[in-house]
Amino acid sequence: FGFQPHVTHFISDKSSLMLAPASISADACSFLPNMETAVNFIQDAAPILGERILVLGQGVVGLLVASLLKEFPLETLVTTDNYALRRKASLDLGAEASFDPNHLEKYLSAPLVESVESNEKHQIAYAHNFDLAFELTGSPSALDDAIAMTAFNGRIVIGSWYGKKKAPIDLGGAFHRSRIQLISSQVSTIAPALSGRWDKARRFDVSWDALKRIQPQKWITHRFPIEEADKAYQLLDENPQETIQVIFDYKHDSKQEHS
Repeated sequence: FGFQPHVTHFISDKSSLMLAPASISADACSFLPNMETAVNFIQDAAPILGERILVLGQGVVGLLVASLLKEFPLETLVTTDNYALRRKASLDLGAEASFDPNHLEKYLSAPLVESVESNEKHQIAYAHNFDLAFELTGSPSALDDAIAMTAFNGRIVIGSWYGKKKAPIDLGGAFHRSRIQLISSQVSTIAPALSGRWDKARRFDVSWDALKRIQPQKWITHRFPIEEADKAYQLLDENPQETIQVIFDYKHDSKQEHS
């Protein structure tokens, strides 16, 4: 495995490559960078037994984070995403509820709510009741949603890369009084609290093992030959609600119909 741009061939020093375990398919290997990112977020968050956890954003990284969290003995795992396809994937992996953040007011105003995705009632008081939240939407305005749903002295892990996006964030009364902790998390480094015992190689070992358990290739919704990269990006731009993971297949027959 090598971290490279989207190319059919490349030249690399041996030290820059990793030997992929034989038990992991090529499709699953394509998720390694995102899995390492998800592992990093979990390590920075340090979930505690019995916590109530919220994950905002169920793209690939959000689904991987939710899958790892389901391995913890939590009280509650709730997720949000704009797209029904991704909310369904979240419920399939075991989230107790997954809802559309565009209707957040409905969830904040009701002390007990019923998941719109399921026939089961989830006895969860959403407003100001989560011990830990992950902001993984890529939208800086989602921080307001995370703050509104995080409990006193709760933690919010900010894993999104906002780039040049800007949004006004309400850091006034409720946030200030609640002593909420905002944790910046990025995979290029290891948290100082862990770096004396952990290095990148150890974290990759954990990530490979997680790929074996979670089998994320089930979230591949579309494949494109590299020659049709423009169509892949057009799909992501114009119809993201139809996608979860889109990959380039260098052996794919361009005459085949896309899934």
